[in-house]
Amino acid sequence: MSSTPHDPFYSSPFGPFYRRHTPYMVQPEYRVYEMNKRLQSRTEDSDNLWWDAFATEFFEDDATLTLSFCLEDGPKRYTIGRTLIPRYFSTVFEGGVTDLYYILKHSKESYHNSSITVDCDQCAMVTQHGKPMFTKVCTEGRLILEFTFDDLMRIKTWHFTIRQYRELVPRSILAMHAQDPQVLDQLSKNITRMGLTNFTLNYLRLCVILEPMQELMSRHKTYNLSPRDCLKTCLFQKWQRMVAPPEPTRQPTTKRRKRKNSTSSTSNSSAGNNANSTGSKKKTPAANLSLSSQVPAEGMAAILAPLERRTRERVDSRWGCDGGRRANSDGR
Repeated sequence: MSSTPHDPFYSSPFGPFYRRHTPYMVQPEYRVYEMNKRLQSRTEDSDNLWWDAFATEFFEDDATLTLSFCLEDGPKRYTIGRTLIPRYFSTVFEGGVTDLYYILKHSKESYHNSSITVDCDQCAMVTQHGKPMFTKVCTEGRLILEFTFDDLMRIKTWHFTIRQYRELVPRSILAMHAQDPQVLDQLSKNITRMGLTNFTLNYLRLCVILEPMQELMSRHKTYNLSPRDCLKTCLFQKWQRMVAPPEPTRQPTTKRRKRKNSTSSTSNSSAGNNANSTGSKKKTPAANLSLSSQVPAEGMAAILAPLERRTRERVDSRWGCDGGRRANSDGR
């Protein structure tokens, strides 16, 4: 027989004090840890399919990623959608980064009906650069994540506000080039701007143009239309949304039940017939108004011309018949 484990926190599933483990969906920081592990498993041969699978695993289909920081020419704020998120992470590694991970300290969690919000005021994005020189960059700021409260627990909104950054160079490299002033001068220069490489910054600037064009790209991919036709259809649909008036909300009418009597049924039937006749009479002007509002002026003239001709013929025929009768009466 196997002896009982000596772990004081062990509880047998058949014992009275058995307690299930808390699922990871109530631990959003663990999802960030899993994302760090997935980024570390990246290889040099990782293509666009790998990055799409990465974004599908950790981001919702309608997720948004926002970066806020301040450069020399003023504050910047970039927001990209789900289709552009994989390319954002790949540009980080294309700029010479060999390792990327996020560290959350003293984060606060708030639970809602369908989402979990993680607010970390002391977040650090650590990147290890292999070129142009071996440097470790620590980018500090505030990270706000919103997860969906389900089994997948993917990120819905990502907002990282960068406050400061530090570039760390090993002392061993400085000691190796202590006698070379040119190399020391090169080591003293920053290789990033607010912790972001030039590849990433250029991509974020490009996303300002690419983000509004996502509708055109998806339409071209779905219907295989030319770019000009895609633009025409998108503009026409937006114009229809702007021109079309909002539909009025109809309030449900409550009908009262009446007792069935012989006299009331006959009176109701006669009243109903009168109401139907009056209703039909009242509906005709509205129908004419709607027709005139839809048909242009030239079309209305073409429609009304034969009607006027027929009415004139009828009037002339009536007057001719009356004149003949009067002549016959005078002759008699």
